[in-house]
Amino acid sequence: MTISFSEFISQVFSNYALLITVILTLAVIFVNGWTDAPNAIATTVSTRAMRAKPAILMAAIFNFLGVLIMTMINANVAETIYNMVDFSGNSHEALVALCAALFAIVIWATAAWYFGIPTSESHALIAGLSGAAIALHNSLSGINGREWIKVIYGLFLSTVLGFIFGYILVSIVKFLFKNIDRRKTQGFFQGSQIVGGAAMAFMHGAQDGQKFMGVFMLGMFLSRGSIQTEFIIPVWLMILCSAVMGIGTSIGGYKIIKSVGMDMVKLEKYEGFSADIGAALCLLLSSIGGIPVSTTHVKTTAIMGVGASKRLSNVNWSVVKEMVLTWVLTFPGCGIIGFVMAKIFMILF
Repeated sequence: MTISFSEFISQVFSNYALLITVILTLAVIFVNGWTDAPNAIATTVSTRAMRAKPAILMAAIFNFLGVLIMTMINANVAETIYNMVDFSGNSHEALVALCAALFAIVIWATAAWYFGIPTSESHALIAGLSGAAIALHNSLSGINGREWIKVIYGLFLSTVLGFIFGYILVSIVKFLFKNIDRRKTQGFFQGSQIVGGAAMAFMHGAQDGQKFMGVFMLGMFLSRGSIQTEFIIPVWLMILCSAVMGIGTSIGGYKIIKSVGMDMVKLEKYEGFSADIGAALCLLLSSIGGIPVSTTHVKTTAIMGVGASKRLSNVNWSVVKEMVLTWVLTFPGCGIIGFVMAKIFMILF
């Protein structure tokens, strides 16, 4: 089942709870483009393959294309997010709880951006929705364990595979170019680094854009008073979400570019290329499998893998520790905020 644009507009202006949900969902998508998407081009900027402003513009364009094209091909990630939590029962309370979850995500993501720490928007989304669903049902019955286990798989995959792919790819590059004067490869890897950054931005849009479209569809069906087990994401929604994410990305996230691309590991162009391609491949495999993963996890662990290929001391582990602490806090922190805000919203509205 799907919803036409005219039906959507009609529902939005006849249901204030849906209107708030739509505004908050778009706000979360915007914040994601603003705070999370800069990870995609952090290495491209840090290796000086591109200046920050054109790199951010490139990321905005490829985020847009990633949401649009990948969703047309494969919407498995959106379906996983849609089915992960149970918002059945009183449709008004469910829609209000969904609003609360989105509000919690905006609060969490903005706070992380303020401190310049690359938070995981994916984990914030999952935690916020889960907290609100638990508040709605007053028990863990609000969680669909079979779908939630994919999140655990994603947490493991994004951490381990990102590191492995980065390590392997940079090792292959070193082997292939070991007998070539490094000065002669600078031009090639500068262009390759740009391609890698574009690929990362595309896959960021493909992964994170789908997650938020799953939430969008959930809100629209709740406003109708029913939950659909199967749905088709309409093209107008793909365009809307990809455009908002692209605009958010165009504003930039210079603090996060510095944290990911400059503070954690000092990279050369061939290393930045290896990290980007390794991370993009990991995201592609996860998207095809319908496993929601953290694009931040994948990118940062790929960079760590590249840095570790020289020696472990090449990685600034204090920055890594700071990031890991943020990721560990995201599930309970944003989950609790989602739970509390859902209870407050259901009392107020």
